[in-house]
Amino acid sequence: MQSSCILGHDTANIRDHFTVGRKLGQGQYGTTYLCTEISTGVDYACKSISKRKLISKEDIDDVRREIQIMHHLAGQKNVVKIKGAYEDQLYVHIVMELCAGGELFDRIIQRGHYSERKAAELTRIIVGVVEACHSLGVMHRDLKPENFLLANKDDDLSLKGIDFGLSVFFKPGQVFTDVVGSPYYVAPEVLLKHYGPEADVWTAGVILYILLSGVPPFWAETQQGIFEAVLRGVIDFDSDPWPLISDSAKDLIRKMLCSQPSNRLKAHEVLCHPWICENGVAPDRILDPAVLSRLKQFSAMNKLKKMALRVIAGRLSEEEIAGLKEMFQAMDTDNSGAITFEELKEGLRKYGSTLKESEIRDLMNAADLDNSGTIDYGEFITATLHINKLEREEHLVAAFSYFDKDGSGYITVDELQQACKEQNMEDVFLDDIIKEVDQDNDGRIDYGEFVAMMRKGNANMGLGRRTMQNSLNMSMRDKPGAH
Repeated sequence: MQSSCILGHDTANIRDHFTVGRKLGQGQYGTTYLCTEISTGVDYACKSISKRKLISKEDIDDVRREIQIMHHLAGQKNVVKIKGAYEDQLYVHIVMELCAGGELFDRIIQRGHYSERKAAELTRIIVGVVEACHSLGVMHRDLKPENFLLANKDDDLSLKGIDFGLSVFFKPGQVFTDVVGSPYYVAPEVLLKHYGPEADVWTAGVILYILLSGVPPFWAETQQGIFEAVLRGVIDFDSDPWPLISDSAKDLIRKMLCSQPSNRLKAHEVLCHPWICENGVAPDRILDPAVLSRLKQFSAMNKLKKMALRVIAGRLSEEEIAGLKEMFQAMDTDNSGAITFEELKEGLRKYGSTLKESEIRDLMNAADLDNSGTIDYGEFITATLHINKLEREEHLVAAFSYFDKDGSGYITVDELQQACKEQNMEDVFLDDIIKEVDQDNDGRIDYGEFVAMMRKGNANMGLGRRTMQNSLNMSMRDKPGAH
């Protein structure tokens, strides 16, 4: 795929118009850099997507669609503005408005003064983005706090939705079946593979619950546990701080986290709810400080895990993928571009695998995302990467030693600080990360504690559609009657 044209037309050379500066952040497919327009001196953000990571036609379609959707949403106040898209031999570059004010949670935590009214203002903006998308026939599908940044750090109302990589166009009544999103935020009907735009309202409801309590409404130690909690849909309003929170807020959350999509509020109905309305009933008294410290821990924990996943992903070189490519070609004996169950079984046997037939069937089911009965190249690479790499001991060891700079066998606050600098992650609440992960309370993280954290909860936070689907297949496999 390297040099083929992803955008479908020639573009100017990005370096003729912009100087590309320091790295601002990193996602699964792309890295975001600061870039400055040469003619005006104005700063923008540039997301550069590596073409070698766009393995299948679906990956290419996703990138094209992301750019189309950003153009389509242009002019919406709380959606990041696209400036243009460029392509060269190795990358697709999306240049957009710079949001220099940081992530939503970080700002809340630094603000200190935090009330229901503040949460209502932020929810109004988030649901406003959902409404803007839906009214233009776009479903976001990956709303989460990390995907909202402040354009200006002194103005909480300058919040912008930034990542449309999983968004799609929809027609009224159209049903979607592919599982995407992030475990904590995913709607039950998405897990059941039969959903529409109502799923975005559920996700916004999850964010609202977190804004008011500091913890997600559906939580468990494992990904499968999270999915089961989402499907049960029982909302906890008894624990602290809920007894102190207004009934109106709880009423809105119940109506947004309604398990039946047809009975859930639409985005515009959420905006008309009394708790949200301008000068509505959201009280201005400060929320319990425990909420802020929980929010801090939740946010920090996600960041450490992200940094670790990034280290692991960064270790997967062309060379590593090349071996999988060879395996695929060797197994695809009729060169059809897809592997059947028999080819997979025979191929694994040739490679000396001792997997039982039922395990091969599981692997097949996990990899065959479109239920075609065969595994294409993209599916094969993703499934084998997922199974091999993210759980493989040497990758966890490598990620641990990346943080454990002095090789002492422990990760300390100082070492985390250094890692954050290297990864351009400022404002991470390092003490809270240590507190959260450090099970024996000795003030540092040992390897066992690190592995427990990586394997707990949502180890695939908001990775792309395929990883989410694989995780779902893997966790659903263990359910009685899931076969």
